[in-house]
Amino acid sequence: MNPDPFLKMKQDYAKAFRIIRAAFGLRQSELAERIPITPSQLSLIEAGKRQPSLRVLTGLANAVGVPAALVSLLASAPGEVESKPNEEISDLARALLRLLVSAKEEPQHMLKFRE
Repeated sequence: MNPDPFLKMKQDYAKAFRIIRAAFGLRQSELAERIPITPSQLSLIEAGKRQPSLRVLTGLANAVGVPAALVSLLASAPGEVESKPNEEISDLARALLRLLVSAKEEPQHMLKFRE
């Protein structure tokens, strides 16, 4: 049995990369340099023409200081959250945005979560 539920989801990593890049106010060339990949590779990923490798996904998470699971969550298909009430989804979206913005302030530190 695979313990990672994200591997079973149909994911749109193009969307996740665009959301994260926009949230951090980075140009493609800036983010590509941080991952590190070429700007051309990042452009293809964001256009949905290429799927990122695990190395690139991890590189993105490390580049902006967010957990890799957040990247997968942002890439989740709409069907994965359709059963949730709109209020709950809005709350989650606001929490994710706050997480991204707070990570931007100190990207070199790991985010700490309550247990």
